[in-house]
Amino acid sequence: MDKLWAGRTAGTTANLVDEINSSIAVDRRLYKRDIAGSIAHAKMMAKQGIIGQREAEAIISGLKGIEEDITSGKLAIDPTAEDIHMFVEKVLTDRIGDTGKMLHTARSRNDQVALDTKMYCIEEIDSIDYLIDQLLKVLADKAEKNLEVIMPGYTHMQHAQPVSFAQHLMAYAMMFDRDKSRLVDCKKRMIERSPIGACALAGTTFDIDREYEASLLGFTGIAMNSMDAVSDRDHFVELMSALAIIMMHTSRLSEEIIMWATSEFGFVQLPDEYTTGSSIMPQKKNPDVAELCRGKTGRVYGNLMSILTTLKGMPLAYNKDIQEDKEPLFDSVETVKLCIEAFIEIVDVMEVNEKNMYESARKGYINATDLADYLVVKGMPFRDAYNVSGKIVSYCLGRGCALEDLPVEEYKQFSDLIEEDIHQRLDLRTCVEKRNSAGGTSPSSVMKQIEYIRTIID
Repeated sequence: MDKLWAGRTAGTTANLVDEINSSIAVDRRLYKRDIAGSIAHAKMMAKQGIIGQREAEAIISGLKGIEEDITSGKLAIDPTAEDIHMFVEKVLTDRIGDTGKMLHTARSRNDQVALDTKMYCIEEIDSIDYLIDQLLKVLADKAEKNLEVIMPGYTHMQHAQPVSFAQHLMAYAMMFDRDKSRLVDCKKRMIERSPIGACALAGTTFDIDREYEASLLGFTGIAMNSMDAVSDRDHFVELMSALAIIMMHTSRLSEEIIMWATSEFGFVQLPDEYTTGSSIMPQKKNPDVAELCRGKTGRVYGNLMSILTTLKGMPLAYNKDIQEDKEPLFDSVETVKLCIEAFIEIVDVMEVNEKNMYESARKGYINATDLADYLVVKGMPFRDAYNVSGKIVSYCLGRGCALEDLPVEEYKQFSDLIEEDIHQRLDLRTCVEKRNSAGGTSPSSVMKQIEYIRTIID
C-alpha cells in the first residue's frame, strides 16, 4: 500500500514492515484527541494566513464529520492504516479533496502524536481523579458508620494497640488523598507545555502562533524547545509512576480485605456477588476481585519499567522506539480505573463483623501501653512504667487472663500507684477514646479525618 509519506522512498513497504510499523490497533483510541488537535491547527493556520479561511472551514467541517462517523460506527477505522493520524488525514482528503492535504502544513506526526497523547493523559487524569473521589467517599462513609468499632492495630503483623476500624479505613483514604495530589501535580506540568508547533524537531519556517493553538486546546503554555517537545515522555513516566503508587495502595487494601475475610480473622464478609466459588470445594467463597487487583499491580509496575527502559537510551530527538510508549500507558490507565471501580463497590458492600474484631482486640495484651501511660500519669517515669507493665503482662500470661481482668489486689504486687480505676482505664473502648491527639484513633479524631477527606472531595 502506498503511503502518505512517499517521496524519498517509493512509499511501498513489505508486509512484515507494515505489521511491525503499524500502531493503529493501539492508537485508534486517540481519534477524538487527534481530530481536536487538527481542528485547532486549522484554526491557527487560518488566523495566521497560512491557509485561507474557506480552506480551514472545509477542513474543520470534514474533521467534525469524521469524528461523528467514527463515534456512531458509520466509519470503521481501517485496521491496515499505519496509525490514527494517517487514517484521519487520508479520509479527510478522500472527502474534501486536495484541501485536506493542506492540514499537515507546519506540523509533523512527531508533534502531532506528542500532542494527542498528552491530551489523552490530561483527560484520563481527570477520570481517575473522579474515581478516587468516589472511593474516598465510600471510605469516609464506611468509616463514619464504624467510628465505635474496635479492632486490633498491628505492627510486624502482631497485635500492637487497639484502634477503631474507622481509623484503619481512613489510613487508606489518606493514601488515596496523596494519589490525588500527585495526579494534580502531574497534570499541572502537562498543561503548561503544549508540544504542537515543534514539528519534526526543529520548528517550522511558517509564521505559526503556538500560544494561540495551545490555548485552543486548553494548554496554558508551550514547550520551549522543539527537540525536547517531540521526544519528551516525562509525563508518561510521571503519570505511570503515580498509577503504580495507586496500585500499590489498592494492593495493600486488597491484602487486608483478603485476610479480614478469612475464617482465621472473620473481620468482614463479602457478599456472594463479589466472590467466586471453587470447581471442586463446595464450601469455598473466594475473594477473587481483591486477589486480581493485587495481582494486576505487577502489570502496572511492569508498564512503568517498560516506558523507563524504552526511554533510557534514546538520543534526541524523535525515534520510532517511542511508538512503544502508548500500549503500556493505556494498559496502566485502564487497569487502575477498573481496580478503583472495583474497590468503590467492595468497600461499600462489605459487611463488618464488630464482634469478631472486638474479641480479637482482647487478645495479645494490646492495652499494655495504656497500662504504662496510666503509671506515668500516677507519677512513675515512663521507662520504669514500661518495665512494670512488661512484668504484669508476663504475670497475666502465666495466669491466662487479660490485663483488664486482673484483680486490683494482684496489680498492687507490682506498684502501689495502681488503684481501683485501673480496670476502667484499661477497657479497650477507653483506650481508643483517650487517643484523641490529632490524627489519633479516638472517634473525635477520626471524625476530623473524615471531615478533611470530605472537604477534599468537595
